[in-house]
Amino acid sequence: MNLKTPLITAAIFATLAGTAVQAQRVAPFTVVETGQTYQRLADAVAAIGGNNATIVIAPGSYGDCAVQTAGRITYKASVPGQTILDGGVCEGKASLVLRGKAATIDGIIFQNQRVPDANGAGIRIERGDLYVYNAMFRNAEQGILSADDPSAEIVIDRSTFQRLGRCDRGLSCAHSIYIGDFGSLKVTNSRFEKGNGGHYVKSRAPRATITNNSFDDTQGRTTNYMIDLPAGATGVISGNVFVQGQNKENYSAFIAVAAEDKKHSSTGLNIHSNNASLAKGVKRNTWFVADWSGDELRIANNSLGQGLTRYQRR
Repeated sequence: MNLKTPLITAAIFATLAGTAVQAQRVAPFTVVETGQTYQRLADAVAAIGGNNATIVIAPGSYGDCAVQTAGRITYKASVPGQTILDGGVCEGKASLVLRGKAATIDGIIFQNQRVPDANGAGIRIERGDLYVYNAMFRNAEQGILSADDPSAEIVIDRSTFQRLGRCDRGLSCAHSIYIGDFGSLKVTNSRFEKGNGGHYVKSRAPRATITNNSFDDTQGRTTNYMIDLPAGATGVISGNVFVQGQNKENYSAFIAVAAEDKKHSSTGLNIHSNNASLAKGVKRNTWFVADWSGDELRIANNSLGQGLTRYQRR
């Protein structure tokens, strides 16, 4: 009997371990402040209501989505890069639809968001501040899409945007990032690559800080501008590396200012210390900055490869 005891103990241990793993799988969403766990992300968000709280998400791939209508919520991967929100969409918009006071995203991967109007996004920010860190957006129609909130800010840092955007089916284009009339947009230390159409960063915010990012369009397909500020903007675009690929729907410029209207002043927009070039084997002439604003921009100390001209006023 004694010889069999270790086998029985091992079997019991395996059963308990399996139960623990199963429990983690069925209740992967934990509200840190209360310790309560939830099977659905939407239930965790509803439990927080108008409070300030953090939801920690266990490693795994989830088809969940949620709508935040109040409070300040942090959505945090327990292990950065091992939590995936895969294809789940709420309200026909996004995996996370945000209209509370603020939301912070940390370490989460968003992928495969698609909807009938072709604007499926990882995040739809409609109101309130948004802070995105260490995130990845890939293989969807859009990464981040916003409505308008002139009183709020959007900050994106150390994140990757890959295989996003589209311009087809007679519908409005989708982009890797499309920000409406928010108070400001800040994008730093992030990577944009392999776009499927549209622009990599399109923003109607009156203030834009876009610094120390990589825009690699080498494997892009039918893409447009790297940065589009269609209503004009002030701020800084600096320290970025831009490579324009062969397969463009529009290769006329890397950065466009006030191409659609002149709602915001662009006076003093400072575009400096960037490195821009065409991908290996691409031979064409294009503009680094195309400007429709009529304002006085500051464009200096940019390293431009063969075929690029510094500035064109339209």
